[in-house]
Amino acid sequence: MFDVVIVGGGPAGMAAALTFGRVHRPVVLIDAGEGRNATAGNVHNFLTRDGTPPAELRKLGREELAAYRTVQTTAGTVTDARALDGGGFHLDLSGGATAAARRLLLATGLADELPGPRGVEALWGRSAFHCPYCHGYECTGKQVAVLGADPARVRLALQLSRFAADVALCTGGQPLDPAARATLESHGVAVRCEAIARLEGTDGRLEQIVFEKGPSLSRDAVFVVNVPRRHSDLADRLGCTVFADGCVEVNEFGQTSVPGVYAAGDMARRVTVLMPMAAVIAAAASGTVAAAVIDQDLLCADFGLPNPLAQARG
Repeated sequence: MFDVVIVGGGPAGMAAALTFGRVHRPVVLIDAGEGRNATAGNVHNFLTRDGTPPAELRKLGREELAAYRTVQTTAGTVTDARALDGGGFHLDLSGGATAAARRLLLATGLADELPGPRGVEALWGRSAFHCPYCHGYECTGKQVAVLGADPARVRLALQLSRFAADVALCTGGQPLDPAARATLESHGVAVRCEAIARLEGTDGRLEQIVFEKGPSLSRDAVFVVNVPRRHSDLADRLGCTVFADGCVEVNEFGQTSVPGVYAAGDMARRVTVLMPMAAVIAAAASGTVAAAVIDQDLLCADFGLPNPLAQARG
């Protein structure tokens, strides 16, 4: 039985594995290789690794983990998980393998569903984005569009107008609040309210937005609405509390509602955080925190010490 099984080998899972390796905890990291940012050209806003391709970041992480003899990594998918009567957890893996652990860390991440418009999938991560902190800087001096009409989209358009050469808010046929329109236009943000037929580009690079009526709009990048979903339903199978948006509820220590089950990365959030955190560096940090708390949990169990973090919720 491992001390910990880490499900998911992205930034959160690898950061947790590194922490466990440094305190000699026998752990296994199981990774399906389905990174959320796989289509992106580079990882940004990660100190010392700004601009690193996602695949390269994973490669570097695996190389670092290989130096720790108590850390095992394996490719595969966890198909089921259940608590054992005597404590700990049993996991079924793809291919018929199994694993058991005293504690379980879920770091399976999110995937992005793109409701439209047509053509966005071919541009996703290259010139179609959702996060200004991940990709906004690369739009400096460029022609940018923001799709949508709600207050958050208006705010994003105004944010990008600080450094993009030209910003347009395209509502896709949705009505726009007159006061919001006046604010946008007073700050040089154009508004297009026609329904969008498709996005056109070549080799992942946006060229223009084609409307159902009216002239097309030449653009270099577009910020679209994405719908994040969890890669795995293990949290549901284990009985963890889950938000309406699919994220697993955790506290500041990465603890879920199920004793012994922790979660980290963009698939997990606190009740006070209103949306998943998309930043790679935030995911890595959450993995480090969860791993340290799990280590203290196991330490207290091993030596019969009181655990100040036991069942700490909220």
